[in-house]
Amino acid sequence: MFGVSSRAGMSVRAGHVPEALRRRENWIELVKFGVVGGSGYLVNLAVYTALLKEAGLHYVAAATGSFLLAAGWNYWWNRTWTFRAQRGNFGIQGMRFFVVSATVYGANVGVLAALVSSGLGKIVAQAIAIILVTPLNFLGNKLWSFRR
Repeated sequence: MFGVSSRAGMSVRAGHVPEALRRRENWIELVKFGVVGGSGYLVNLAVYTALLKEAGLHYVAAATGSFLLAAGWNYWWNRTWTFRAQRGNFGIQGMRFFVVSATVYGANVGVLAALVSSGLGKIVAQAIAIILVTPLNFLGNKLWSFRR
């Protein structure tokens, strides 16, 4: 079969699935990450809506407050459940997690602002923005925050 060279210098053959996709534990982690992310998504949207409607905050301030609470929630559950096998130093993993989260937060606010500017409702825009940045969040946490 023909090999195609990748950026990492590895050869990928047609018809061959990369090893990481064949590993059952990676799929289990992805599902767990999705469950934790789904619960964090609900926490984020509930807090965002409360800060927006009840506290009367600007949508970016509301997004910041909801991000902080949801990030803490997600770190706790990802550390204790999703990536339990990769549990390392609490402080180091926490710092890495919050660096990834802050990066994802920046992307989220950019998407949120663009969607709100285009006329989409603030709550719907936040719901969509969170979904769009989730793959970046998973990759950052899988490959850096909780790496073995």
